[in-house]
Amino acid sequence: MKSAAVKGAVRVVLAGLTSLAAFGGARISSDMPASTPSGTVDIIVQFKTKPTAEALNQVLAAGEIKRQYRAIPAVHMTVPVSMIGRIASNPLVVYVSPDRTTTGSLDITTQTVNANQFWSSGFDGTGIGVAVIDSGVTSKLDLWTADHSRSRVVFSESFVPGLDSSDDYGHGTHVAGIVAANGAASTGPGFTRTLKGLAPNANIINLRVLDAQGNGRESEVIAAIDEAIALKQTYNIRIINLSLGHPIYESFMLDPLCQAAEAAWKAGITVVVAAGNMGRSGYATINSPGNDPFVITVGAMNANYTPWRGDDKIASYSSKGPTAGDHIVKPDLVAPGNGIVSLLASRECTLATEYPDTLVSNSYYQAGSSLGPVMGTSADYFKLSGTSMAVPVVSGTVALMLQQNPALTPDQVKARLMKTASKGLPRFTTATDVLSSTTYSTQEDIFAVGAGYLDVQAAMWNTDIANFQALSPVAVYNSSTKTVSLVSAQSVMWGDSVMWGDSVMWGDSVMWGDSVMWGDSVMWGDSVMWGDSVMWGDSTMSGFSAIWSNNALTAGGLQPAALNNGDK
Repeated sequence: MKSAAVKGAVRVVLAGLTSLAAFGGARISSDMPASTPSGTVDIIVQFKTKPTAEALNQVLAAGEIKRQYRAIPAVHMTVPVSMIGRIASNPLVVYVSPDRTTTGSLDITTQTVNANQFWSSGFDGTGIGVAVIDSGVTSKLDLWTADHSRSRVVFSESFVPGLDSSDDYGHGTHVAGIVAANGAASTGPGFTRTLKGLAPNANIINLRVLDAQGNGRESEVIAAIDEAIALKQTYNIRIINLSLGHPIYESFMLDPLCQAAEAAWKAGITVVVAAGNMGRSGYATINSPGNDPFVITVGAMNANYTPWRGDDKIASYSSKGPTAGDHIVKPDLVAPGNGIVSLLASRECTLATEYPDTLVSNSYYQAGSSLGPVMGTSADYFKLSGTSMAVPVVSGTVALMLQQNPALTPDQVKARLMKTASKGLPRFTTATDVLSSTTYSTQEDIFAVGAGYLDVQAAMWNTDIANFQALSPVAVYNSSTKTVSLVSAQSVMWGDSVMWGDSVMWGDSVMWGDSVMWGDSVMWGDSVMWGDSVMWGDSTMSGFSAIWSNNALTAGGLQPAALNNGDK
């Protein structure tokens, strides 16, 4: 039975979230510029329903429509700043926001998450299409078929004006390699290790949205998602990988990037998103669209360059929940993301030239000879850290799951991944930044690691079929009792105050047990006790209570969720 205090807290939070009071309830986003040097601004206009010709003509009178989206009822426009108020006052318009700026080792990784054992059984992602929405993908040898007859980058398109779909930044190729590299460039005589991705025979759909400096526009990401949905049947696109994001400016219910991600999810595409790399700044640092309750939001673990899991710990930079304003519990799970060796687009790509420390020695995966050690740096592989790298680990896992059972829905995939995620993580960990040598401490609670650590073996062996929407829950804080409870995200969206478990409380102790449920299915294990006295009181509330004031919004543009150097 729910206590009066919890019921009261639920009513207060739901009322605030349903009215979008956490973000002012305005129809114009808070980061809309008041002026620009040109006097014009690119905006995204969302309508209540798919706009008719008459509705489009009404907004067209205020500026130029550059693109109408298919997946969501929205348009990308260039308008005079002075016309924004007029557009927002149109009764057919829901929300107006600016077109925001976006900026963005495998042999160990696959063993750490228990993926490589399934390749010999034929589960290697064959036939599954993964849309990599990023800085482009260079078709390296590792992304061709095993017989070298064709590239598995089966479709490429650039949404960046004036640029083709190649990857001169270096981020997208690295991400694609984590998903689907087959190790061709590190296989054969003289190689000491073969560097493969999670699903080494999956197909890649290359949708470029970032330029050579890793910058892009939100409108281009939405357009790429739109295209992935349109191409779903042609290339069997079952997964979208979004290793990028931007800070949260409004509720996920108004954020156009979140709405596009939801549209893909509802079209039957599993959307996997980076949590972000702001974890060293504390709680409420999740990026958009990782704040959407539908998508799978992934945080980063540090595997410490070993294939066993016992020494693994959360990466200090991995962003933490709950999400700003909406208080969605994120990330959903964590996966290896620190020091990941994957495909190098070319030694001339921006990341390699500006950060030469990311290059790896040929001796990393090649043996020497009687003539001496292998010299020089690899032309095929380099190393990056970040939640950007953790996302494709999960995307590759989903490809294996969907090859095994093509009938799985995105909700069933998400529920299975979270239910089977390993809960055996330490209560507290410390990590040291590679560059600054600063040491950070992390409490590995639900807002740091979600449902736990990705376990591909457990996910592939599991046969449970969820019959519910796997929406990430909402965290509700009661300031009187200093306790937190979880509420179904459906309560936020549709006003249904059904509780996510009747006694999911954080007080004197934290129990992730039978009461932490999605319908009849336990997401966080049967009897996992995380510490004897994990308090949301004076000892850990420093800076944490500010989350519940709804003021913990961040600033900045859309960026790839990668670091050039991570923890050590």
